[in-house]
Amino acid sequence: MKGSRALLKTLEDRNVETVFGYPGGVVIPIYDEIMDSSIRHVLVRHEQCAAHMADAYARTSGIPGVCLATSGPGATNLVTGIATAFADSSPMIALTGQVGTGSLGLGAFQEVDAYSLMMPITKHNFRVLDINRLPHTVAEAWEICQTGRPGPVHIDIPVDQVNADIDESLIDEATFTIKPVATDVSGLQEAVEWIRKANRPVMMIGGGVIGGNACEEVRKLAEMTNIPIVTPMMGLGAVPSEHPLNMGPLGMHGRLGALDIFKNSDLIIAIGTKFSDRTFSAHTDPANCKVIHIDIDAVEFKKHSNHPSVNLLCDAKKGTQMLIDALGGYKDVHTEWDTRVRNIKKKCACNFDYDTSPIIPQKVMFELNKFLDDDVIVTTDVGQNQMWAMHYLDIRRPRQFISSGSFGTMGFGLPSAIGAKAARPDSKVVTITGDGGLLMVIQELATSIAEDLPVVICLLNNGWLGMVKQWQNLFWNSRYSETKLDADPDFVKVAEAFGAKGICVEKAGEINDAFKTAFDCDRTCLIDIRVDPNENITPMLPPNPQLPIIKGRCKL
Repeated sequence: MKGSRALLKTLEDRNVETVFGYPGGVVIPIYDEIMDSSIRHVLVRHEQCAAHMADAYARTSGIPGVCLATSGPGATNLVTGIATAFADSSPMIALTGQVGTGSLGLGAFQEVDAYSLMMPITKHNFRVLDINRLPHTVAEAWEICQTGRPGPVHIDIPVDQVNADIDESLIDEATFTIKPVATDVSGLQEAVEWIRKANRPVMMIGGGVIGGNACEEVRKLAEMTNIPIVTPMMGLGAVPSEHPLNMGPLGMHGRLGALDIFKNSDLIIAIGTKFSDRTFSAHTDPANCKVIHIDIDAVEFKKHSNHPSVNLLCDAKKGTQMLIDALGGYKDVHTEWDTRVRNIKKKCACNFDYDTSPIIPQKVMFELNKFLDDDVIVTTDVGQNQMWAMHYLDIRRPRQFISSGSFGTMGFGLPSAIGAKAARPDSKVVTITGDGGLLMVIQELATSIAEDLPVVICLLNNGWLGMVKQWQNLFWNSRYSETKLDADPDFVKVAEAFGAKGICVEKAGEINDAFKTAFDCDRTCLIDIRVDPNENITPMLPPNPQLPIIKGRCKL
């Protein structure tokens, strides 16, 4: 069979059901074979969004996402989406077409060295120069992207290879087994002793808990030891937000309760999370504490080196279960600490049922919470809209909240919602976005309509690049340089022009009915909510550690 068919057959054998992509000259042979394949192809309107959709597909389903683009500009347009997946450890395979092997390096039409280009933003890279290696390459990429710390893998395929003939038996032989990932749990007993002696312990759980399917073990460990939990944004949903031990998100715009508990702890049990600059800074770093860190990637152990630490190099599920077993049913009541946790949890309840004019985003989140059952998936864009969602939404389960964390990619919201809908077609999907982020990818309304992947778009429209404006307001003497979004379109008319439904909301009392209409709608619905442009997302930890925390409406 042809290499193009072999490629699809190898993916089919791994139960790949959906590929997100955009055709071009050197991938026409692959697209011709797609017509006879069991794989569904979702035609995006920009290749960056193909990568975002594949990324969200993986985060929602736990199965690697696949995206496909042609050579040259097709490959370069994938870069931002691949880098986003790499930063957040999302398993993905990115396929790019390439000019023929005889033209490599000669500056042929739409040639770019995609192999070198993708190297810093992928776990591994392949270029297929021998068609007989193609099935094995796909099999190897499939294992690599989800073994150990997950991440994207790139395969670059010259056009002469997809047109070449291959022995079909090589496809059946295309298996690959990754050798076991190195582990080191030699510090387990010391970790157990630290837990037993701690007076003010806290658990910090991140995206690795969700990706490693360790949520049940983490909840069991917390309940068994009576230890409170804080969650960086990527860990939202690992433990239900309403759980009495869950103090909520930690970070630059996290909850004051989470900050208080973390800052005053004497032991941090970090599981599947990195000590990033947004969660671990001069404002949050406890003065005297120890760290037990469970992670599959030893690189992350270097980020808390100023504290005594026990590092367990293993996946989150295994490491947490080992702690449970080694503790042997241990439970302690840290009387003063437990009282503090309960009181803070009660005081820090985020109930912002404000009927203000103009509308404040907190009220939008309050109303959206009424529609968030276990079957609704939330994705976000990046900026103030993302932080309001992180801070105020009640996220109940893993893989319910999908957002761009470490890379902070504006434009992630709408395509990630479409990717999540493709992964879970029977679920309702809502994306929370701003006018700045939505305008970067608004063409994907066409993808949502054409592919029958309906989503709800909750647009917090304030007419500004809100997060940058907030920084300019607070730290740059309100000098608003190039952050006013003049000439924003009528988003309702734009939505209707694509065949979606549009609703404009200008009063707080209209929000609930708008959400009800949107969630009951059988097609994509955009809710344009005009929110107060002067409302900042608080609390905020200022970049200068000498400045006080900006609390705004949030109280403790």
